[in-house]
Amino acid sequence: MTLLDTVKEPGTGSSPTAPSPGRPARRIPAGVAALRWTALRLLALAVLLAAWQAVVAAGVWPRVLVPSPGDVWQAFVQASTVHDGVRGISGHLLVEHLAVSLRRIAIGTGYAALVGIPLGLLIGVVKPLAVVLEPAVTFLRTLPPLAYLSLLVIWFGIDESPKIWLLLVAALPPIAAATAAAVRGVPTDLVEAGRALGAGPAALLFSIRLPSALPEILTGVRIAVGIAYTSVVAAETINGVPGIGGMIRDAQRYNQTDVVIAGIIAIGLSGILLDALFRGLERAAVPWRGRA
Repeated sequence: MTLLDTVKEPGTGSSPTAPSPGRPARRIPAGVAALRWTALRLLALAVLLAAWQAVVAAGVWPRVLVPSPGDVWQAFVQASTVHDGVRGISGHLLVEHLAVSLRRIAIGTGYAALVGIPLGLLIGVVKPLAVVLEPAVTFLRTLPPLAYLSLLVIWFGIDESPKIWLLLVAALPPIAAATAAAVRGVPTDLVEAGRALGAGPAALLFSIRLPSALPEILTGVRIAVGIAYTSVVAAETINGVPGIGGMIRDAQRYNQTDVVIAGIIAIGLSGILLDALFRGLERAAVPWRGRA
């Protein structure tokens, strides 16, 4: 029973978390609680927009540097429609820019998962390989994407290849590290029970270690998607149109601050939706997570 789930009885001195004996505590219906949280979020958004508009109205910074919420909304409309014969921004609609960026993220993260999960399994299970491979994974994990973007451009040119490689290298280390840690964290009792029942190394890996580690592996993939999304703007600074990062880069060149902010907001909103999708997939794939 949490503080939000319990309602204090009127006319009594009992606290919300300690209902009086013999009188059951009333629980807030899930729908009402969801409406309250939604109202709180909308209120916070309204306060933020009001503060933003107040700063613009006060003229603290020039309008070209800090556009108003209305200017950013007009940039959203401009980026999402055909105006004066021009499609959106840089010849593409906002949804098209987002779709291309999300496709790059999906491809890069998909390749990272195909390589990172087996790599993490090997690091977590085979000690000699862990001694050799784990430092390499840690080395890659500490590198910012911009550090090796120029090298990838030299190797693969300015087309799609360096962008996909950049997202792959950025997303692989968290997947491999999460998988290795999850496999090592499998309870010893489960492994010993499998061995007692005659399971060999392969059966132990695929029937005990991998299912037990799956929740943490999925969390690693979810984190990797977030890292890939933060890296896509850097990836698309090189011939990135169409792409949300390329759109922002072109707007920055012409001091279109409203378009830049609109692109940033689009990235954030799509990132929230993408994270919610992955959380739903986690709940569907590992429904036992968090249960005793």
